[in-house]
Amino acid sequence: MTATLVAKDLAGGHDHRTLFSALDLVVAPGDVVGVVGANGAGKSTLLRLLAGIDEPQEGSVSLAPADAFIGWLPQEHERVAGETVAQYVGRRTGATAATRDMDAAAEALAEEAKPGAPDPGETYAVALERWLASGAADLEERIPAVLAELGLELSADALMTSLSGGQAARVGLAALLLSRFDIVLLDEPTNDLDLDGLDRLEAFIQGLRGGVVLVSHDREFLARSVTRVLELDLAQHSNRVYGGGYEAFLEERATAKRHAREEYEEFAEKKADLVGRARTQREWSSQGVRNAMRKAPDNDKIRRKASTESSEKQAQKVRQMESRIARLDEVEEPRKEWQLQFTIGSAPRSSTVVSTLSRAELHLGEFTFGPVSVQVDAGDRIGITGPNGAGKSTLLRLLLGHIEPDSGTSSLGSSVAIGEIDQARAALAGPSPLAEQFEAQVPDWPTAEVRTLLAKFGLKADHVGRSADELSPGERTRAGLALLQARGVNLLVLDEPTNHLDLVAIEQLEQALESYDGTLLLVTHDRRMLETVRLNRAWHVEGGQLTER
Repeated sequence: MTATLVAKDLAGGHDHRTLFSALDLVVAPGDVVGVVGANGAGKSTLLRLLAGIDEPQEGSVSLAPADAFIGWLPQEHERVAGETVAQYVGRRTGATAATRDMDAAAEALAEEAKPGAPDPGETYAVALERWLASGAADLEERIPAVLAELGLELSADALMTSLSGGQAARVGLAALLLSRFDIVLLDEPTNDLDLDGLDRLEAFIQGLRGGVVLVSHDREFLARSVTRVLELDLAQHSNRVYGGGYEAFLEERATAKRHAREEYEEFAEKKADLVGRARTQREWSSQGVRNAMRKAPDNDKIRRKASTESSEKQAQKVRQMESRIARLDEVEEPRKEWQLQFTIGSAPRSSTVVSTLSRAELHLGEFTFGPVSVQVDAGDRIGITGPNGAGKSTLLRLLLGHIEPDSGTSSLGSSVAIGEIDQARAALAGPSPLAEQFEAQVPDWPTAEVRTLLAKFGLKADHVGRSADELSPGERTRAGLALLQARGVNLLVLDEPTNHLDLVAIEQLEQALESYDGTLLLVTHDRRMLETVRLNRAWHVEGGQLTER
C-alpha cells in the first residue's frame, strides 16, 4: 500500500513546555526525511506524535489512507526480561499486536453483538487485513533466514537478555528487515550497528517504496540515505524543511545563518547610527537654548525669536530621527546555539611503552579472543574497527588491565593515566546522585566548580541531583566527557563515543581530539569520525584476531 503522512501546524513538548510549534511536514512514498537538532529539541517527541502514540499540543497528524500501517521503532536501551528473539521481533514489527487484535476480534464474532456496538464482522475483517499486512502470517518462517543472513547463529527462542550488545543490535536490524510497514519511523537506528549492519540498513531504506522519517546523528548515514532534512532548531525556536539531502542541508543552513547574522548586523549598525545622530541633534538643541538664554539681552526680542526658531528646528530634526528609528523593521539577533566546548585534560607523559599484550588469549564461553601480540606506544593514535562481537571491547579491557588473559601476558606501562568512555558509560552509573559520583572521582574539585563544569556540558541543577541511572544515555555521555576534562589523562580510550551525542557535540569532540596530544584508542563505526580524527595506526578486529592495516 502506498501511503502519505501529513503533519499540519504541529506543536509538541512536555507538560507545559513547548519544544516546537507550527511544524508542517508531508511524507510521501519514497521520501526519506532526516530529523536533526540538538539533544532535547524534540526529535523523539516528534516521532511519537507522528506515530499517534502521543497527542500534540496543537495541530494534527493524518494518514492517507487512514488505515495505513505505520511503524514506530524507538530506541531501546533496556531489554525486556524473559522476552525471546521471536517475541522481540514480533513486538517490533507490530505482528504481535496485530495478532492480539485479530484474536480478540475472532472471539467477538462468537459472542452476541450488543446494540449500537460496531459490527463484529467488520471489526474482524479490519483486524484480519491488518494482521496480513503486518506479515504475521509467515513471520515465524522468515525469522531464521534473516538471522542467518545477518550472521546470527541464534535460535528464535534465545532470550534477548542473553545476547551481547552487538547481537542485540543485529536482532534489532533483523526486526526492521522483517517489518512490512507502509511508513517507517526510526529513532537512532544506527546506534551499535557495525559497518556491515550500516550498509544493510542503508540498502533497506533505499529499497523501501514507503516513506521514512528517521532521527540520526550518523552524518555519513544521513548523507547516503535522506532526501530531505527537517531541522528542529531549539536555539531559534524554529523548524524548517530543507530539500536536496544532507550535504545540501549543511550548505543551505550555513548560508541561511550567515545571511541572518548579516541582516541583523546591518540593522543594528543602521539603528545605532540613527540613535547616535538623534542624540547629537538633541545635544545641539539643548546647547542652543542654553546659549541663547545666556547671551541674548532681555530686550533683544529679534535675537530671542531667532534662537527659539533654531531650537524648534533642531527639535523637529530630533523628532524626524526618532520617527525613522521607529519605522525600522526590527530584526531579532540570532540566538547563539549551546555548544559543547571542551578540552581533554592532560597528564604528565607516561612511559614510552603504554601497554603490551604478548600471546594473550581469553576464553569467553564459546568465543576465543587471541592469541594476540601487540604494543601501544606513547603518542599512538589508533583507530579500531571490526564487526560487532569480534572482540574490540575485549581487546580494550585486556590492554587496560581490566581483565587478565587466560594465557599469555598483558602489562600496563608506568605513569599511565587512563580516561575511558566505554559502551555502557559505566564511569558514572548507579543509584547515587550524579554530582556525588563526579566529586568522588575528582576529590580535589570544590562542589561549586563541579556543578559549573557539568553546567557547561548541558547538565544543570535538575540533572546533577538525579541518580546517574536516571539520566539519558546522551546525558551520561556528556557527563563522561566532562570527567575527561576534569581529570588529567595521557591514555584516552573511547568505545563508540558518538552513540547518543548530537551532531554539534560530535563535532566538538572531534575538535577536542585534534588538540589532545596523548595516546588515543578509538573504537567507532562512525565513518565521518574515522576520516576526520587524526590517526597514525589502524587495527581491525575480527573473529577474535587483530590485524594492523
